[in-house]
Amino acid sequence: MRQVISVKLKLLHTPAQKSALDAVSLAFRDGLNLTSTLAFEHGKTSSPKTLQSLAYRRLRNEHHLPSQLASSCQKQVAATYQGLWTKVKKNALAVKLGHTTRRYNGLDAPPKYVSRTLEYQINRDYSWKKNQVVSVLSLEGRLLIPYQGYSKHLELINIGMHTGAAKLYYQKSKKQYYLLVSLTLDLPDPVPTDHPNIVGVDVGQRYLYVATDRKDQTLFASGPQVRQKKDQFSRRIKTLRRKGTRSATRRRIALSGRERRFTADHNHVISKALITRFPHALIGMEDLNDIRERTEGRSRPKADKEAAQQGGLPFRKAVRRRKNTRRRSQWSFAELQGMIAYKATLSGSLAVKVHANFTSQCCPACGHCSKGNRPGNGLSFVCEVCGKKGHADLMAGRNIALRTLLVRQDWMSTGVLSIRPDVSYSETKAAHPQKYAELRWSTDTSL
Repeated sequence: MRQVISVKLKLLHTPAQKSALDAVSLAFRDGLNLTSTLAFEHGKTSSPKTLQSLAYRRLRNEHHLPSQLASSCQKQVAATYQGLWTKVKKNALAVKLGHTTRRYNGLDAPPKYVSRTLEYQINRDYSWKKNQVVSVLSLEGRLLIPYQGYSKHLELINIGMHTGAAKLYYQKSKKQYYLLVSLTLDLPDPVPTDHPNIVGVDVGQRYLYVATDRKDQTLFASGPQVRQKKDQFSRRIKTLRRKGTRSATRRRIALSGRERRFTADHNHVISKALITRFPHALIGMEDLNDIRERTEGRSRPKADKEAAQQGGLPFRKAVRRRKNTRRRSQWSFAELQGMIAYKATLSGSLAVKVHANFTSQCCPACGHCSKGNRPGNGLSFVCEVCGKKGHADLMAGRNIALRTLLVRQDWMSTGVLSIRPDVSYSETKAAHPQKYAELRWSTDTSL
């Protein structure tokens, strides 16, 4: 089993080396914008071969990029357009199904690249040298730069662990370059007997996650404090942007990325707490792909603002909806689930995805599933049939744990994590509710 992790190395560059890195990173960014414009003008193409014929010579002659960086530039733009086309198709399907009324406008203009980030290929654009030195490519040739980082990551690099592509990243607030390297770890293949415990993890905004296992041990990660901190960042950035002076702009640059780093650090802390609390477990998490596409269409901030100006909607209500939309867009559930997944693998546990259908509306005691089980759509859960009461997110965690138990049973009987059907995801999604309806949560019997 292979696990890929990202290693962040701080480059100890001299002023002359920093100038060379500035030149190559800015040239690469300009090359990305040139290639993006050419791709947009030629039918918004995402074909690497087409971009090769359109942009390669211009990248070499106008921006003086080395051949490998010119090829990486074209591949990155092609990947960007492929991702945008995927979003366009998903949005068209969501509109057709009535999940949203918003039109995705990501391809109305050519994508613009702002950050100074370029990609290096191992043994072509960068390579490792002795005495903790890395050789990276620039417009003026190779640069030998010392680096430092996390001691465990440095040990893995020194023993010759397989490294892949790397990204040269510039942090504007510190005026410092970093090298983000992908590191592949070879781990033993997991078996069901290595994961006796079953844990269900329900993620949300009021509680970032609620985890519970078969022994009813629970762990709550509160969300209001994090949300309050994000609101403070948003208000400060908005005030500085509205002020618009040179000092306000300098302050806004210094604050850039601080909210992102705060969120990533908090996700690291709470994901580590979860893995430490439930060792050697099979951790089940909800499959929340395209959840924003299914939920954001329910509130329309622009329409609410127009209605408020015309007297059709209270202005405070419109402001509240816009705030909720912004908070929903800042919800970093994918990053949190990704951190839980890779930390679980490194610590001897394993994380899997299960269907998220009606996890917070189904009663784990009797199986009754209805919106009426969530009075007021709040955090309280009251079953309409058996009268079971409890925390709604905790009930969702129990349902996820039961569905994870089915995954483990399939794993033990078939040798794979779940039965691999020869049908589409939508067909399996329609068949699973009948299977889930038979699940019951009881502390009297062991799972």
